[in-house]
Amino acid sequence: MSTEEGWHTVEDGAKLYTKTWKTEGPAKARVVFLHGFSDHCNNYDTFFYPLASKGIEVYAFDQRGWGRSVKKQADKGNTGPTKRVLDDITSFLKTVIPSSIPLFLMGHSMGGGEILLYAAEGPAEIRKHIRGYLCESPFIEFDPKSKPNWFTVFFGRLAGRLLPHRQMVNPIDVKLVSRDEAVQKKLFEDDLNHDTGTLEGLAGLLDRTGALNSGKVIIGDGAGEGGVTRVWIGHGTKDGVTSFTASKSFFDRLTAKDKEFKPYEDFVHRLHEDLQPQSQAFVEDCANWMLARSVEPVQVSGSDDAAKPKL
Repeated sequence: MSTEEGWHTVEDGAKLYTKTWKTEGPAKARVVFLHGFSDHCNNYDTFFYPLASKGIEVYAFDQRGWGRSVKKQADKGNTGPTKRVLDDITSFLKTVIPSSIPLFLMGHSMGGGEILLYAAEGPAEIRKHIRGYLCESPFIEFDPKSKPNWFTVFFGRLAGRLLPHRQMVNPIDVKLVSRDEAVQKKLFEDDLNHDTGTLEGLAGLLDRTGALNSGKVIIGDGAGEGGVTRVWIGHGTKDGVTSFTASKSFFDRLTAKDKEFKPYEDFVHRLHEDLQPQSQAFVEDCANWMLARSVEPVQVSGSDDAAKPKL
């Protein structure tokens, strides 16, 4: 297995850091992955290398405002509004389609919420290439342990209209992210995890969660390849960052024919880097779900049978 680094230039000229985790032989499946808030794609090695070892090639990038895509202080957390976030995802997806190898779209936390919104509102000409959507601890709502009070949210939004690029530091308690002390230490000491957002970006994040949690975001039956919506959501029952209950409620509203919700008992936020060997079960679940849906050729038209993987 090997990795390949690069840069992707989006339509407005911004350059985003990219990395690919390659398989040894021909890939059986491919996945584009979106990281979470105050995170970056190189923080997921312990997840991506095992996926690559199972024949799943991983494409990831540091989202605008995060990781190595930040070149100066003013870039930190400067994601732009939600439209810009979705446009960046579309721009990157265009670099990996079309292909005869099934493609999946996956995200963690903030990235998981973006995945669900993209499944509902992304361009149809792009979504028709996506075999399925996977979410790890998606940000649909705050867990009460991390939820800001209404006063902070209200005045933050008010100030954001006047000073959209004003930055705010929003530290995440690493003890709520993983139960593994080594992981906590790694995340705390990583300078690329800068915990900084702009008022515009934070408002967009809250708007997305509000729409997802309220039921305003509706993922149709034909949101994926072959006119079939396929969704997998995994969430820890003790997550102190994003809400397990909100994830389950969102899942229950989904009308997709091929959907699965996987609760991870006593896990917290970072399912792929919680305690070992338990986290290995999460990796296996994700890989098996993708591979089971990759045994058929790329779908070109919808049918009831397309939703049922043949094992």
